[in-house]
Amino acid sequence: MKCPFCLVGETKVVDSRETAEGKSIRRRRECEKCKGRFSTYEQIESFTSKVIKRDGRTEEYEKEKLLNSIRMACNKRLDREQVDKIFFEIESEILTLNKQSLTTREIGELCLKKLKERDEVAYLRYASVFKSFGSGKRFVREVGQLERMQ
Repeated sequence: MKCPFCLVGETKVVDSRETAEGKSIRRRRECEKCKGRFSTYEQIESFTSKVIKRDGRTEEYEKEKLLNSIRMACNKRLDREQVDKIFFEIESEILTLNKQSLTTREIGELCLKKLKERDEVAYLRYASVFKSFGSGKRFVREVGQLERMQ
């Protein structure tokens, strides 16, 4: 693997750790030439499936879209490992459904469930986009529902 600092291909692994319940490995690498250190993540290649959008269009599943939406909801709330863990849990649940296609609603509901378990603010951020809150009243109503569930 090439060093991101000097672009030389001679690096060595200094440390390896499992993350996200063993579904990925974080490797700490060091460049043999410039001694720069950087991290890489290794994970199982995700499945290929179709996503059915709200308007009926079908797209290929893009794990980056899902991961980015979770990262935005969790911004400054949860660290990268926690976000990755949530993402891998959601992907695992999607895999266990064993479906060729999923609706954005099904994926969104899985995200909401996992975020609600971890962080209410992240849950509300995700819900406000996923459920298309059109007003502050809708947001307040969702907060009220969260409080009643506790």
